[in-house]
Amino acid sequence: MADQTRRERLLTFLLLPIIVVAVLVLTGVMFRSSFQLEKLREQSVVEATLLLANEKADRLDKNIIDQDNAVRSTVDVTDRAGFGSRWLETAAIQTPTVRAVFLVDLTAPGHDVVAVASRAPGPENERFRRLCVEFMLQEMKIDVPPYDQLRHLHTAYRGQSYLVSHWQTEHRGRRYLTVVWHDVPRIVHDLFPTLYTDIQQGRVNVSDQDGRIVFGPSLARRGPVLGRQFETTLYKWTVNVSMASGEELAAAVQRRRVLEMVLVGLSSLVVIFGLIVIVVAAAQERRLANLKSDFVANVSHELKTPLSLVRMFSELLQSGRVENDEKRRQYLQIIVGESDRLASLIENVLDFAKVERGRQAYHFAEANLGDVVTRAVDVCRLRAEREGTELELEPLPALGSVRIDERALEIAVINLIDNAMKYAPGHVSVSVHSTPRTLEIRVADRGPGIAAEDRKRIFERFVRGKSTEGKQVRGSGIGLALVKHIAEAHGGKAWIEPASPQGSIFVLSVTR
Repeated sequence: MADQTRRERLLTFLLLPIIVVAVLVLTGVMFRSSFQLEKLREQSVVEATLLLANEKADRLDKNIIDQDNAVRSTVDVTDRAGFGSRWLETAAIQTPTVRAVFLVDLTAPGHDVVAVASRAPGPENERFRRLCVEFMLQEMKIDVPPYDQLRHLHTAYRGQSYLVSHWQTEHRGRRYLTVVWHDVPRIVHDLFPTLYTDIQQGRVNVSDQDGRIVFGPSLARRGPVLGRQFETTLYKWTVNVSMASGEELAAAVQRRRVLEMVLVGLSSLVVIFGLIVIVVAAAQERRLANLKSDFVANVSHELKTPLSLVRMFSELLQSGRVENDEKRRQYLQIIVGESDRLASLIENVLDFAKVERGRQAYHFAEANLGDVVTRAVDVCRLRAEREGTELELEPLPALGSVRIDERALEIAVINLIDNAMKYAPGHVSVSVHSTPRTLEIRVADRGPGIAAEDRKRIFERFVRGKSTEGKQVRGSGIGLALVKHIAEAHGGKAWIEPASPQGSIFVLSVTR
C-alpha cells in the first residue's frame, strides 16, 4: 500500500515537469517551423553533405591504418633472414595495397636498409630504397618522439605520388625504422571503387593537391561542392562531395517536416495524457482522503465502544451491586472479550501503520503452518461461542515445515475469521490445503456471498463490506488489506471464491 501511494505521488510530481517540457518543445518546434524553414533547409543540406564527406575520408584512413596494423603484427625486426615472411603469407588478402616493407637501421651510418620483404621483387624496390634513404627520411621526422607511433608520409617525387607508413622499434640499443610502401595506383584503381560504391551517383570524387581529379567524375555542373582532406593517410588529397540537387533538397525538407509533425503530435499526446493522469490522480487522492477520514471515524468508534463496555461493567463490579457470582462471571467475560477485541484492533492499526510507512519487518523461520492456524482458531473460539457462531477447524494434512513469519500469519488468519464472523455469522470453517507450490489457508462461511465486482476491491485499504441488510457493520477497513500484504510478503496472494451452495471462501496462500 505504501509503495502504491508513493508511486502515485511520484508519478504526479514527475508529470508536471514533463508536461512543461513537452509544451516548450511543442512551442519551439512550431516557431522554428514557421520562421526558420529556409535556414533549416540550407543547414540540413550542408550538414548532410559535410557528414558524407567526413565519412568518405575516414573510411579510407581506417582501411589504410588497418592494413598497417596487420603488417606491424606480423613483421619481426629481430629476424633479418625471415623478415616479413609471415606478412607475405597473407599479404594479398589482408594488405592488398601494401607493395613492400623495408627495415632501416637508424643507428648505422647512412641509415641503410638492412631487410626487405616485397610482394613484387624487382628494380622498382631498389629505386624506392634509394628514394627512401636519400629523400623520404628527411620528411619523416624520425627524431621527433614518440618514436613507436604509427605515422604516414604522403608526398610526390618526379610527378609520382607516394604513400608511406612508418614506425620505429628499439632492439639491443639500436633503433630500427619499419617503412611500409603503399601502392598509390592500386589504391586509386582497386580500393577507391570498393570504398565509394555510390560513385555512380556522380556526387563524389577525389582530387590531388593541384586540384586535378584523381578518381571520380567532374563535379563542376553539380553546384556547390564541399571538400574534406584525408586526415591521416593521403593527406594531400581531398575527397569532394556535391550538395544535393533541388529534388533531393525538397525531399530532405519534406522528411524534416514529417519528423517535426510527429514531434508535435507526440508532444500533444504527452500533454493530454499528463493532464488525464493528473485529473485521475487528483480524484484518487480525494477518494483516498475521504476513505482516511472514514477510517479515523471508524477506528474512533471501534475504540470507543469496547472501552465504554469495559468501563461500564468494571464500575458495576466495583460498586458491589452485582447480585450473584453468575452475573460477575458474565461481566468479567464481557470485559475480557471486549479487551481482546480492543487489543486486536490496536494490533491491526499498528501493523497497518507500519505497512503504510514501509517499515513492516517480517521475521521468517522454519515452522509448521498447521500449528499457526490452530493457535489462531483457538484465539477466536471463545468469541465465536459467545456470539453463537460455530467455528470449525477441519483436520489438517501433514504439512511439514515451511519458512514463514508465525506472528504475521496468525494475525492474518484471525482477521479472516473475524471478518467471516462479522459479515456471515452462524458457521465458519477453517482448513489448510496443500498444492505442489503453495499452502492455502481457507476460511469459508455460509453468508450471502460477495458480488464478483467487489471481490477485488474488498482487499483494498479502508474498503468495508455490507451486512445482509445492506448496512455497514463495525470494522476499520484495514483487516483484509493487512491480510493481502502478509500473503504477498510470503510470496503468495489473497483472493475470494464463491462457496456452494452459498457463502464465500477467503483464501490466503504462502509459497513453500
